[in-house]
Amino acid sequence: SRDPSFLKEFWTQLDIMIILAGLIQIILDGVGLSGDSFALLRILRVVRILRLLKLFRKFAMLKELRKLLLMATSCFKTLFWSFLFCFICMTAWSMLAVEMLHMDMKVLVAEGAWRDCSFCERSLSNVMNANLLLFKTVVAIDSWGKVAVPLIERNPFAALIFCGSQLSIVFGVLNLIVAVVVDQFAEQRTKDVTNMANELEEE
Repeated sequence: SRDPSFLKEFWTQLDIMIILAGLIQIILDGVGLSGDSFALLRILRVVRILRLLKLFRKFAMLKELRKLLLMATSCFKTLFWSFLFCFICMTAWSMLAVEMLHMDMKVLVAEGAWRDCSFCERSLSNVMNANLLLFKTVVAIDSWGKVAVPLIERNPFAALIFCGSQLSIVFGVLNLIVAVVVDQFAEQRTKDVTNMANELEEE
């Protein structure tokens, strides 16, 4: 008989959770209820994606992909703090934009500068909308001048905010994040002596 300690393994418990989620889904469908109304079931269905990780471990030809996943998971903490740092910098620029440009925005809205864009009219109404505006225009480079150019034409000080945020976030913060993540990858690689030894044995 098999050692019952295998029930404590992560992949075994994951399989049990997936099977239970499927059984609950079948029962709910049988009584005429929709499983989509239960958030826990939706989460458990998403968890099934983790089974792909088990597949990656079984095939030697997926060694590079497995290595990428291991390195990515080891840097989740760095990526989280990098995202938070980027959000803080963007929020600082957004607060400045709301404080300095909100009145100019109201005048331009009254003049009908953005009749075809409802978001543009309220993009500086609060800090979170301004955050979305900066992410859209500075990071994603989506219609950069649609809001920025009319504001700059009315108030040249707006150029300092939009150009300053682009220079500091795109060329400063994002490049800094890339450098930190690459450095973390390199550091993790040097620490991962076990995997390096296994790779040498396979070769």
